[in-house]
Amino acid sequence: MTVRRTILKSMLAAAGFAALGLTAANADELADLKEEGVIRIAMSGAYPPFNFVNDQNEVVGFDPAIGKEIAKRMGLEAEIVTTAWDGIIGGLLANKYDAIVGSMSITEERDEVVDFVGPYYTTKRAIFTKPDSGITSIDQVEGVQVGVTLGETHEDWARDRGYKVRTYKGLPELLLELENGRVDVIVNDSIAAILAMKENGYEYTMIDDFETEVIGAGIAIREGNPELGAAMQEALDSMMEDGTYLEIANEWVGGDIR
Repeated sequence: MTVRRTILKSMLAAAGFAALGLTAANADELADLKEEGVIRIAMSGAYPPFNFVNDQNEVVGFDPAIGKEIAKRMGLEAEIVTTAWDGIIGGLLANKYDAIVGSMSITEERDEVVDFVGPYYTTKRAIFTKPDSGITSIDQVEGVQVGVTLGETHEDWARDRGYKVRTYKGLPELLLELENGRVDVIVNDSIAAILAMKENGYEYTMIDDFETEVIGAGIAIREGNPELGAAMQEALDSMMEDGTYLEIANEWVGGDIR
């Protein structure tokens, strides 16, 4: 485990204990949200096509569409909040928002400090390079410059493998750095990267012999909220059953990604 991850885990654990104390005093948050009529949902706003800011300065994409539909089925309005990805769990534990619907991978480390609803889609880790880079195998990644998004699980993975890592704020910046040759490869969730590169007309090669397990993306909420978690899961399940989920997925990512 890297030093950075150890420090992060300690910080999140401390914040988690504080959040648990607040939750114990306030009981489950669902009733309070129902009374307010609004649920604040966080994401980075820098992960197209899952969440991004359009020309009208609106946060749109698969994640906000899913979040808003869940809120609607719970009888709530959704307020979208954008924040830096590397501090997004800390913001949740500090009560700056009520849930994270931002393509967050469900991991054991994160599950120690937050609860997850879902997963609401699945993807895989992938390594991409430019067609003329000469890199065709994962064995060739060692020693080249690797781009990742700051705070994502891919950063820890790359550092654990001893790669030369450069971090960036979000997927658009990451893709631009690859396109301009400032990094040799990037590591990202496969679906988001492929769709974004096709949208921008970038040519790419995915490392053929790189295999990884399926990653589930979940909705993070503060621990100690079983009623809120159950209500959100019920709303998500009903979306998947009645076809609404597939409509949203077709609109934003071109197909079913469950």
